[in-house]
Amino acid sequence: MSVALLSAAAVALDALLGEPRRWHPLVAFGGFADRIEQRFNSGGRGWRSHGVTAWIIAVVPLTLLATALSWAPVVGWLVEILALYCALGLRSLGEHVEPVARALRSGDLDEARLRVGYLVSRETAELDETAVARAATESVLENGSDAVFAALFWFAVAGAPGVVLYRLSNTLDAMWGYRNERFERFGWAAAKIDDVLNYIPARLVALTYALLGKTRLALKCWRTQGPTWDSPNAGPVMAAGAGALGVELGGAAVYHGELHQRPPLGEGLSASADSIDRGWQLVQRGVWLWLLILCLGAEFYA
Repeated sequence: MSVALLSAAAVALDALLGEPRRWHPLVAFGGFADRIEQRFNSGGRGWRSHGVTAWIIAVVPLTLLATALSWAPVVGWLVEILALYCALGLRSLGEHVEPVARALRSGDLDEARLRVGYLVSRETAELDETAVARAATESVLENGSDAVFAALFWFAVAGAPGVVLYRLSNTLDAMWGYRNERFERFGWAAAKIDDVLNYIPARLVALTYALLGKTRLALKCWRTQGPTWDSPNAGPVMAAGAGALGVELGGAAVYHGELHQRPPLGEGLSASADSIDRGWQLVQRGVWLWLLILCLGAEFYA
């Protein structure tokens, strides 16, 4: 079965079922990763070498297992579909961002703040309507890249092993990749590996956003604003996405009690419930475009 058909089947399964409710493999992996971190970084005393060792223990055996299972006769194709399905977060992303937009439209700012707090790590209790919409729009653009497009990319490149390697690495970056006293050294490897794995997908996503929105403005914002962002991958994605939507993002945000003055992203209207919805639609249309490209590629090489 072709990569295009396997990818389409996994996307369809995600649209039909959403994330597994009772037992999600990534939740179980998170618990496993916590125990590894406690072993190798007790009290925040781990060094970079400990972080590298911990990453190998957490990721490599499961990637090898995915490889073996995907090569199994008869059921290998099912393993491929399930691996991508478990790595995707398309429907879940919509289920998290749409309530924020609805709450803003109904004028329920407290509910909007609560809902956007499920999406972002910044403090949301004091955000006004524009700041809530800005946070949600940024989240849908960035998470669309991390939780959807990058998974599709690595599946197309290396099948189940590729998507498992990517998704586990991305999860470890979310858990360990902080620049604070506890993770500055130990989490270095997780952060750098995730940067490497996301480098090409992020730029393909930025191009996708640009092609499906205000192309010239998106390319301009990508070129001029993307490099100003701390993250080498989130910058291009969110700058191009903001330009594609014609919306202003970035700016001040409070993380863990500290005010961070982030560079501006995009150009045009202030963020609103409408920009959240249009961002979500941009991600959905991007997925259809990627599946179409995979199908055309499969026909070309057939």
